[in-house]
Amino acid sequence: MLHSRPSAAAPIDPRAGRASPLFRINPNLDLPALAQAYAEHGRVRIYGLLADGAVQLHDYLESRRDWIHLISTEGAVIELDPAAKTRLGAERWREIEAGALERARSGFQYRYHALRVPDDDEIEGRDDPLTGFARLMQSDPMLDLLRSITGHVGVAFTDGQATAYGHDDFLTCHDDDVAGKNRIAAYVYGLTPGWRLEWGGLLLFHGDADRTADALVPRFNTLDLFSVPRRHSVSVVTPSAAHRRFAVTGWLRRGEG
Repeated sequence: MLHSRPSAAAPIDPRAGRASPLFRINPNLDLPALAQAYAEHGRVRIYGLLADGAVQLHDYLESRRDWIHLISTEGAVIELDPAAKTRLGAERWREIEAGALERARSGFQYRYHALRVPDDDEIEGRDDPLTGFARLMQSDPMLDLLRSITGHVGVAFTDGQATAYGHDDFLTCHDDDVAGKNRIAAYVYGLTPGWRLEWGGLLLFHGDADRTADALVPRFNTLDLFSVPRRHSVSVVTPSAAHRRFAVTGWLRRGEG
């Protein structure tokens, strides 16, 4: 079983000291079933992660106009805010797009939009929904949930970024195993309502020799957890997509040292 929907079994204790009043973890998640799925397959999709706050976080991300377009190049990353992208001009942008597609034919490449999730020492005094979600991901109730499902008691903290995949955005195959990052598992908190499979933007888990893949369609208020290293990619979003694919993505990490 790779997907586990909420049930009345094994409720999570919604502790009074949770990180943000905007968010509340679903108290009816079936933790034993989720942990079993993760143990068997190294990944699991959790439907209905939050009882409160998902709509507000989605609306906040949709309202932001300062998304940074990230495009990897050989040895560097191009980061373009809306003003910088406008200053480039159409011809230079076409050159950048063509270069990204050329590199994607044979190696690692990505292009998508991002907003950085504030670090733990940066969230004091901030009260926007993305900061609230960062607090939630660093809170004891969430960390305990993640430890319980993955079986990794050494999960010390999480990090990540908000992502938006629009037309022609994609992420080619990689496994998230970066030396010194101490990554135990990756997460994708989906915030995409009303998505059609044929629009692309699928989270693909690659099989042996890239001959097969298991695909997860973007959904709303779902948390995908998967072990690191694990080969995966995000398929290109087609021009027919009616809106962007929103998520908050990142990693469960051990403490330093």
